[in-house]
Amino acid sequence: MSFMIRAGAGAMLACLLAGCATTNMGTPGDPLERMNRASHKFNDAIDRAVLKPVATAYHKHLPAPVQNGIGNVLENLAFPTTIVNDLLQLKIKDTLIDLGRFAINTTLGIGGIFDPASSLGIPRNDEDFGQTLGRWGVPSGPYLVVPLLGPSTVRDAPSIVANGYTDIRTQASLNDTEQWSLGVLSIVHRRSELLPFDASFDSAYDRYAFIRNAWLQRREYQVRDGDVEDDVPLEDPGEFDDELPPEDAPAGDAPEADTPHEAAPEDQPPATGASSSATSLMPASEAIAGGTLR
Repeated sequence: MSFMIRAGAGAMLACLLAGCATTNMGTPGDPLERMNRASHKFNDAIDRAVLKPVATAYHKHLPAPVQNGIGNVLENLAFPTTIVNDLLQLKIKDTLIDLGRFAINTTLGIGGIFDPASSLGIPRNDEDFGQTLGRWGVPSGPYLVVPLLGPSTVRDAPSIVANGYTDIRTQASLNDTEQWSLGVLSIVHRRSELLPFDASFDSAYDRYAFIRNAWLQRREYQVRDGDVEDDVPLEDPGEFDDELPPEDAPAGDAPEADTPHEAAPEDQPPATGASSSATSLMPASEAIAGGTLR
């Protein structure tokens, strides 16, 4: 998957260079909006044509215990990123807790297939290099939708490369075929986890603005470890509806989710890592940018 990271870095650089020639469309805090909307449309087309159908089939036909095991292994392989960034942020207590969690799940959990650490009440933190930069005062910069990688910011997009150096999935001694297979599995699994959120985004009048604001709010929450003031100046998604026509406004009621997932809990934060983590729809973007490498 190392070449996937290099390809992503190239895409980010191209976006940043293109952004220099992009004119503002009038939305405060989003000077790259014209370019971002084009990337959003491109990513959304890929998601609808490829990623979502594959993720839906994966969810419907693979037994739930197998999906849980896959998710546990992928999370465990990516967990050193959290440990390293705990340390970079001088969160010593969290570093020790997460080291213990990783050791328990890797040993007692048989390589991370099972999650005994959660059963023992050991909390799980979630940190990455972009959060570390934010912790030390680096501003996020403009919102940025990266082709194939999804929503990010000028600060966070290059951080995906740094995260790759602490992710076992990118550092393991695998041949190209094995790395590609692991990367695709990570993307598909993360996308399947986010299928329940599709109906919420499909019902938005301006999906781009809705996703932008939801992603920025969630990212601010992550960087501040939940210590976000109620008056944090984030735009209302509906505030800009009159500026541009929606890309594909729904006719009538919002469509129901087409998968048997249960509804997401009300107190769950808006979905984006993953991972870090293939579209600028929030679920798919999180599958790549937040989920692939997280």
